[in-house]
Amino acid sequence: MDSSVRTLIHSATLADAGELQPDSWVLLAAGGVVASGTGDSWNDLVERGTTIIDAEELAGHGALLAPGFVDIHGHGGAGRSFDDGAEAIIEARDMHRMHGTTRAVVSLVTADLDALLQRTATVAECMTERTDILGVHLEGPFLDPGHKGAHEETLLRNPVADAIKRVIAESNGVVRQITIAPELPGGIEAIRDLVAGDIAAAIGHTNADADTTRDACDAGATVITHAFNAMPGIHHRAPGPIVAAVADPRVYLELIADGVHVDLDLIRMIFASAPGRVVLVTDAMAAAGSGDGSYVLGNLAVTVTDGVARLTHGDSIAGSTLTQDVALRNVVSVGVPVAAAIDALTRIPAEAIGVADRFGRVRPGFAADAVLLDRDLNVRAVWADSVRI
Repeated sequence: MDSSVRTLIHSATLADAGELQPDSWVLLAAGGVVASGTGDSWNDLVERGTTIIDAEELAGHGALLAPGFVDIHGHGGAGRSFDDGAEAIIEARDMHRMHGTTRAVVSLVTADLDALLQRTATVAECMTERTDILGVHLEGPFLDPGHKGAHEETLLRNPVADAIKRVIAESNGVVRQITIAPELPGGIEAIRDLVAGDIAAAIGHTNADADTTRDACDAGATVITHAFNAMPGIHHRAPGPIVAAVADPRVYLELIADGVHVDLDLIRMIFASAPGRVVLVTDAMAAAGSGDGSYVLGNLAVTVTDGVARLTHGDSIAGSTLTQDVALRNVVSVGVPVAAAIDALTRIPAEAIGVADRFGRVRPGFAADAVLLDRDLNVRAVWADSVRI
């Protein structure tokens, strides 16, 4: 990458850390955000060779500049699955980058440990060439068979100590997050081991009640994997994991805002109930950015009809066809403030996986990732490491 690349974007409303700042500018360089400010104070910083972007000329009146989106839970796109090797990972990531997702964790579906560790090694190889990949999320195999969703039941297993320790030891620090059902034998101990290994423990695909969820959070779990899906719902006499998580300020709640997985009005309620802790994820499978048809998730057949992915044999939802820009428009359409919605795509997911010191904001010292949106929240331009993509 050309270290001399500098881009100055001005005349935009900057959305950063849940706040909006009109008439803003930012100076991007390959090494990160150099400076930011308001008005025309940027004029003194322009050097020869700097590309100057008038945000209103490019995106129209009401242009909005946001940090690059961060997706901590997605399985593929552009007709490709992250489980299918380096070429598939790159093609899927390139599609999502065009929709504003400049950084992402690669989610892998349930497989046997040998296969999962081999796929994790493939992601690690991609990370040597692709700075947009932040690591791996293992969604399985430590899941409740009764809430397996689109995971192969025969491959699910209890989170015994040996398996957890092997994942930690052999993944070479690439694994960022593991979803686990805490009520399984060894579940609470596994959460403690994961946290000790600097891996975020996420509660998901679970039959946990509120008390077990609290125990898991006290053990160090900090994320709810695609909240409401593959877990008990909210009942007035059995509040379940969601209510326990909303009440715990240590916990982030992933939400899939496609209008299929969770009603959008309910998502608005969670934004109000857990401010600063909602993470908008895609859970995207191969059909995202592609189209209806037949696909495979893990080793399970999936049929996508009218943009909704379901197991071909069975009725379980099998991931989404969502991109993060669509998620943004969906939640704003039901009344979530745009600044809060963008925060849930940027700073908050970065916090959830421990990279908030580098990603999720547009300010000096952070990666030079930015998304320019028009007033209708359509993506008009994307920069990653200061380079327009």
